Amino acid sequence: MFPTFRLSLAAPLLTAGMLGLLAACRQPAATSPTTTAPKQAAAPPATAAAPVTNPVLPGDYPDPSVDKLGDTYWASATTSNWGPVFPLLKSKNLSEWELVGHVFPDAPPAWADYYFWAPEISFEKDKTYIYYTAHKRGGNLCVAVASADRPEGPYTDHGPLVGQEAGSIDGFPMRDENGVLYLIWKEDGNSRNLPTPIWAQQLSEDRKSLLGQPRELFRNDQRWEGNLVEGVSMIRRGEYFYAFYAGNGCCGNACTYGTGVARAKKLLGPWEKYAQNPVMLSNDTWKCPGHGSVTERGGQWFLLHHAYHNRGWEYVGRQGVLSEFRWTAAGWPEFINQRTPGTPGVPTTQSRQTVRDDFKGRALGRAWQWPVETKPSFALKDGQLRLTARPDAGGAALGHPIYTADFTATTTLLEPGKLPAGAAAGLAALGDPENTLALTAGGGKLQLWQLEKGKRRVLGETALPPAPVLTLRLEAQGGKQYRFSYSTDGGKAWQQLPAGNAPINGAYLPPWDRGVRAGVLVLGPATVTAAFDDFVLEG
Repeated sequence: MFPTFRLSLAAPLLTAGMLGLLAACRQPAATSPTTTAPKQAAAPPATAAAPVTNPVLPGDYPDPSVDKLGDTYWASATTSNWGPVFPLLKSKNLSEWELVGHVFPDAPPAWADYYFWAPEISFEKDKTYIYYTAHKRGGNLCVAVASADRPEGPYTDHGPLVGQEAGSIDGFPMRDENGVLYLIWKEDGNSRNLPTPIWAQQLSEDRKSLLGQPRELFRNDQRWEGNLVEGVSMIRRGEYFYAFYAGNGCCGNACTYGTGVARAKKLLGPWEKYAQNPVMLSNDTWKCPGHGSVTERGGQWFLLHHAYHNRGWEYVGRQGVLSEFRWTAAGWPEFINQRTPGTPGVPTTQSRQTVRDDFKGRALGRAWQWPVETKPSFALKDGQLRLTARPDAGGAALGHPIYTADFTATTTLLEPGKLPAGAAAGLAALGDPENTLALTAGGGKLQLWQLEKGKRRVLGETALPPAPVLTLRLEAQGGKQYRFSYSTDGGKAWQQLPAGNAPINGAYLPPWDRGVRAGVLVLGPATVTAAFDDFVLEG
């Protein structure tokens, strides 16, 4: 199951004033990177191409990055503590995206353990580079880089480039006015109640080391920026470098994120922040927009960034949103209709989707995820997903991203009566390995239970029906209210557990930087394997 996100286009939007704009250019086509200034190609004539309908990346896609190679856009996004690490998506038009793989599809780099954030995809000289953040085992947050001969991989990891005492995150490559390659990043001072400087330091052409000394470009010194600036994305247009950046609190229902911009005639500064910052804030539909990268399509300029939909919030996660902007006469970006409902200049739709997986392929569908530090053992055989148990409290889990706050998930569990005492398998709403809400069968009983901060509590229990096949269902409303039920006749009749119609509160499930997943799990000794016949996610 390799999903493609397909959303309809809205009515054309006029693009007057776009003629003659120059295309964004991260890196020059220079033969001598130390002496040749970045080349700026003329943009194609402005067209009446319709804006896309948001979200273009429905589901949990924080910190999205986009770059164009030939006629194809490529994107990636934060996966944090979910594996596989860093999705690879492609599109011809910025509105229809196909998930084609992952930067690290099987296991993360050996040097890192968790917090896989902010992959920045970049093309130069027939190579693809992914600059990314991860937590070093026994250390702190670092900016690292991986490379491949093709955007879809396979990727070779080159390890960390910088890891300051307070942590280093959000790497971005940029060539200066003389063609010299630099790495831009944020010092994660807010983790220690310190300022958050944005640094630049020369990067070797093989991308394996930093050269010389770092130079500070700017830091959080404006009231709206709060305790941080981060997520810098740069372009060069005309005589200026432009840095689009995020400020304030990124995540959760109380987030305060916004987007600002600064510019400079030389990469190392001095940098001037726009007097009209923030250029993008929350509106009636999308909350806390920020941390993305700039792209261009047929004369239209966009920032691909994340934001929370006002129905779903942290339960669905930070979704990929495309916001259009134009350039003012003074040379600053201005987002279109920023204060109106919906996304600036871009219509919004609820991205209801149906995912059906019958496990008949040779490999698990690319949208499936697992806790990055505890990848489960699984196999597809005879049209079944066979998942091997883990003895820890969270069990072996596979999760699928959700797309809206109101959804239904079902799965068919085969031969539940054969699961031994001490083992169980079933359907779950997954926050992380220590926060789960699940309906499982095993040891002669059906149990509804929750795991909150690692502590397990049984919410309902009944004898296991003597049926060779058991269909399990969870229904979510508003992302946090859950009802569970089961069926012994393929879904014709349902029994609730516990009995009655009162929903169960799952507000505790999502971690601070991730959304909820719906999925399957198996608990017990590693000698136990459970078989699932299908999985359906609607909503």
